[in-house]
Amino acid sequence: MAFMEKPPAGKVLLDDTVPLTAQIEASQSLHSHTISTLSLPLPPKKLIGNMEREFIAERQKGLQAYLDVITTHHILSNCELVKKFLDPNSYSVNYTEIALQHVSMFFRSEPKWEVVEPLKDIGWRIRKKYFLMKIKNQPKERLMLSWADPGPDKYLSDKDLQYAVKLLSSCSHPYIYKITFATANESSALVIRPFSEKGTLKDLIYKAKPKDPFLKKYCNPKKIQGLELQQIKTYGRQILEVLKFLHEKGFPYGHLHSANVMLDGDTCKLLDLENSLLGLPSFYRSYFSQFRKINTLEGVDVHCFGHLLYEMTYGRPPDTIPVDSFPPAPSVFVVSVLESILTCEAMKNGMPTVSRLLQMPLFSDVLLTNSEKPQFKIPTKLKEALKTSKECIEKRLTEEQKLIHQHRRLTRAQSHHGSEEEKKKRKILARKKSKRSAYESGEEHSAKYSNSNNSAGSGASSPLTSPSSPTPPSTAGASSIPPAPPPPPLPPAAPPLSTEVPMQPNPQPDVSASRGALLSSIQNFQKGTLKKTQTCDYSAPRIS
Repeated sequence: MAFMEKPPAGKVLLDDTVPLTAQIEASQSLHSHTISTLSLPLPPKKLIGNMEREFIAERQKGLQAYLDVITTHHILSNCELVKKFLDPNSYSVNYTEIALQHVSMFFRSEPKWEVVEPLKDIGWRIRKKYFLMKIKNQPKERLMLSWADPGPDKYLSDKDLQYAVKLLSSCSHPYIYKITFATANESSALVIRPFSEKGTLKDLIYKAKPKDPFLKKYCNPKKIQGLELQQIKTYGRQILEVLKFLHEKGFPYGHLHSANVMLDGDTCKLLDLENSLLGLPSFYRSYFSQFRKINTLEGVDVHCFGHLLYEMTYGRPPDTIPVDSFPPAPSVFVVSVLESILTCEAMKNGMPTVSRLLQMPLFSDVLLTNSEKPQFKIPTKLKEALKTSKECIEKRLTEEQKLIHQHRRLTRAQSHHGSEEEKKKRKILARKKSKRSAYESGEEHSAKYSNSNNSAGSGASSPLTSPSSPTPPSTAGASSIPPAPPPPPLPPAAPPLSTEVPMQPNPQPDVSASRGALLSSIQNFQKGTLKKTQTCDYSAPRIS
């Protein structure tokens, strides 16, 4: 099918939001210098004794801790410099040069546009570049051009992608930022919008200048302060309204964050609708991919709205997700909305719908004064392609969540079994098992010894099983030879043994017991008990 067309040969669509990790495994000495996997000024260096094994090991630990901080920081971990350092093979391309080549080709067919200056690193995406533009016959008007290549979630065919991107300029909504021009081909998309000197909602929260690099603006803000309650209510309601509109149109979004919300006076307007068409990964993907209940783009939008609401309220993003407790907020209604989205319980039960959030007290009493009628006509054929693309995006998300869940379970099990406490428990159990084995072995030996003694004693004192007198001979017999001694008695029955340790009976009879029985039979012999017999002696010679 068209929407499942494969990317061109050699084209690798990486998900840049996947966190990278690094482990410092070893270091080596070369020409009197120590070369390690990471060469940073932290921890502090040492001039004398810097080749000692203890110092190198301690420094390696410090560098590993520093590296872990970088790779777990949401903004730093997505930085191009960090990606290039950790994975130079995948991030060796100069995307600024590629973007300039595509933009130059665009200007050949559209000569009315002119580049004023490149806006270096104002966004967080590695493969998306920005340029300040102007129209030649309107030199004072400033516009912003954004260029991006497709991402790992591009499931539209090239034909559908080009048509959908061009359709964006016809979208009219009071809370969607106007697109002046948009075009796409099989390898990239180019969108031109008016440039706002006021900046985005994130610029307002962090009190930053729009043209500054992303890291400088948002990574380490000097002052942390949330917005006023009325701003939170109004901006939140406007954003929810536009999300509801897109969901009803069947248009996938999934890219909500405060830097994608442009401020136009007191109105919030959504940016970068083309991201979902190009299949670019979401800014918060590394968060919601951890929770299997957030498995639809509608749920993704609600989760991202929770991040945005937290940022508007407290002036900074949450430290961890899920959030266990919330600092004091301007209203309990704010906390109520945050609890329905960002808590552990919310992650387990699933995200509320946009309609449910609009009914909550924080937003239900907000009056919207904008009377512009929304217009966004999507042809039926394109709607079907968008629906299929949305399903494919959600399927990839579900598969990724499943892999993360399996990996987390395996890591947790390995960590549990490798912990010092678990090792101590295993040693104690092994010691107890060894003692139990020794005790049971001793009991078995004792039972065998006791059984042997009991057999000997019962043989000497038990009553005879043979008759007290020998069996009289047959009357047909003429011999007066005394009868043979009686056979030895059968060995006595063994006492019952323990069910825990089965023992084999001794097959050999006890010799001392047999001799005792024979001696007793001889001693108790009485001659008077014998019957008289008549002997016919035919041994004398007969003379005929």
